[in-house]
Amino acid sequence: MPTGVAIRDVREQLFDAAERVLLRDGPNALTSRAVTTEAGCAKGVLHRHFADFDAFLAELVLDRIGRIDHQAAALRESAGTGTVADNLTGVLTALFESVALAILGLLTSRDELRARLRRARPPGVPVLTEATAMIASYLAAERDLGRIAADADVDTLAPILIGTGHLLFAGREGTGPEAGAVRKVVTTVIAGVAREPQP
Repeated sequence: MPTGVAIRDVREQLFDAAERVLLRDGPNALTSRAVTTEAGCAKGVLHRHFADFDAFLAELVLDRIGRIDHQAAALRESAGTGTVADNLTGVLTALFESVALAILGLLTSRDELRARLRRARPPGVPVLTEATAMIASYLAAERDLGRIAADADVDTLAPILIGTGHLLFAGREGTGPEAGAVRKVVTTVIAGVAREPQP
């Protein structure tokens, strides 16, 4: 992009470029030069908007966590519709087929990024913590509707679902597990608390 030409929505453009690099080439390839090259802008553009590259990455992670908040609202609204198993299978698949796994790899590889995020947000693993809260909130809504047992411990079920989902999708190099495998995990985890017929 020529110097002096205004870039619309520069932060989102840089975040989208970083996400593409991260998904295509992995966390080790994510550099400021790779991001700005992917975005089609001068390297200085990133540094005009962020104090340094780790500040950029922290904002990227926080932005992507914000997307989970939108997913959480949609999932809560789905309570009482479809089946609990289908809703959970769909959200786990959407979550782990997205950039979430790549962000977890990025967090593992960058100490300074983890330190910045620890100062900026509640304890826990970014993305997984928010995803767990999303699932717990949904399960609580289904419990209120009677589709999950009244005594169901949603705060235990949620991390089990997230942890197992993470393990199913991790290390697959862009090819997720079969939908049946995700559904089997979901139906197994909720079997003791589901109050609707299971196929």
